[in-house]
Amino acid sequence: MSIYTVEPAKLIQSIAEKLKEYPEIFPPEGSRFWKTAFFKELAPVEEDFWYIRCASLLRKINKFNEIGVNRLRKKYGGRNRKGSGLNHSAKASGKIIRVALQQLEKANLIEITEKKGRKVAKEGHSLLERTAYSILRKKD
Repeated sequence: MSIYTVEPAKLIQSIAEKLKEYPEIFPPEGSRFWKTAFFKELAPVEEDFWYIRCASLLRKINKFNEIGVNRLRKKYGGRNRKGSGLNHSAKASGKIIRVALQQLEKANLIEITEKKGRKVAKEGHSLLERTAYSILRKKD
């Protein structure tokens, strides 16, 4: 349960730094121009956005056990402001999530389950646990 005792932002940032060491995980060409959803005005400005999103996906998949791309699109979605009208919820970009998940699969951090989506593999779970443990150790 140490993954849940650590502050999520610190955990995601630490995992993002460790994901940079994996050769299978890299930002696709042109990804710095991609918006994360159709209702966003600008693309993310962080340099290491791709690694942060992959780390966030890894943590979310661990949290919800088995989850598919469509449910992840809902989780990363937001509100679509329609001018003077009412706001509505909208889904995030599926391509960013799908490509990131494919890279995490190549790195053997997650695996596909039958019909239910993806779940964290043993290597991915140990990466999460080790990172959370090291953050807790630094705190003391």
